[in-house]
Amino acid sequence: MNQLGRTVSYAALALCVACSPESEETADMSLESPAALLVAHRGASGYAPEHTMEAYRLAMEQGADFIEPDLQITSDGVLISLHDLTLDRTTNVADVFPDRFREEQFRGETVRRWYANDFTLEEVRELDAGSWFDERFAGARVPTFSEVIELARGQAGIFPETKAPEVYGDRGFDMERLVLEELEEHGLHRENADPATPVIIQSFSAESLQILRHELGTELTLTFLISGGQEAEAWLSAEGLAEIHEFASGIGPSKGLLLEHAGAVDRAHQAGLTVIPYTFRAGSSGDFPTVEDEMAHFIFDLGVDGLFTNNPDLFPRTPREAGS
Repeated sequence: MNQLGRTVSYAALALCVACSPESEETADMSLESPAALLVAHRGASGYAPEHTMEAYRLAMEQGADFIEPDLQITSDGVLISLHDLTLDRTTNVADVFPDRFREEQFRGETVRRWYANDFTLEEVRELDAGSWFDERFAGARVPTFSEVIELARGQAGIFPETKAPEVYGDRGFDMERLVLEELEEHGLHRENADPATPVIIQSFSAESLQILRHELGTELTLTFLISGGQEAEAWLSAEGLAEIHEFASGIGPSKGLLLEHAGAVDRAHQAGLTVIPYTFRAGSSGDFPTVEDEMAHFIFDLGVDGLFTNNPDLFPRTPREAGS
């Protein structure tokens, strides 16, 4: 999608949130899906190592409307783009810092964990974050949130996630404030500050979003992520969705939840919430022949407002593509 298309698409999504659910405009948007957003999950993580500049850059080349940096905090208080609390899955930290682990009990066994928050940014920069995925990406680094913002600026929106904010709170870090301060450094802390680089903040933590909205007073778009279990049943009820609307503008449920809970998309829209489910991956499409078919079902049949995918290049933009 070109930059004009991206700006129009984002504006349409914002309009959808504000519309009355009974309005003709909302019905037309659900049918045509002009506002369906392509969010690159951890970048183009089906083709490049997640949360690296290489993955984010490729995602934008493949037409992503938004790139998604998950956020962790180094010991010296810098936001970095990393999915896990620990560095051991996606870097060579065990080789570079073999003695800097913590031992924990996991399923009856003692395991070693190298927590990101135990390392300074300078130390994190020493790590190889690409070779685990493919040797072609040897030397890829864990980027800072600031670097991701600079990369995306003017080319795509940013969809950061506050990861495990309670864990960092226990360690003396205020993740929500750090995120807003970083965005302010780049002039993106206000809604529509840069239409070419929209920002949506997401979290699995309702408390984190409540802090952002009510304590810190941000007007940025916020999305509440929902996984499975009994708690999901409550959140996806009419009452739960009304509660979410008090602190967020949208929900990000796992895709399975929307298949299990018929009418959840319509109920969310009636509550004034957008719906952007996760995660769509090539080779993991459930009962659908391809991930393209799966994504098309969610966009054109269920009427979601966008989705997270590891494969931005396979995103169906029109109903005709969906049927091809």
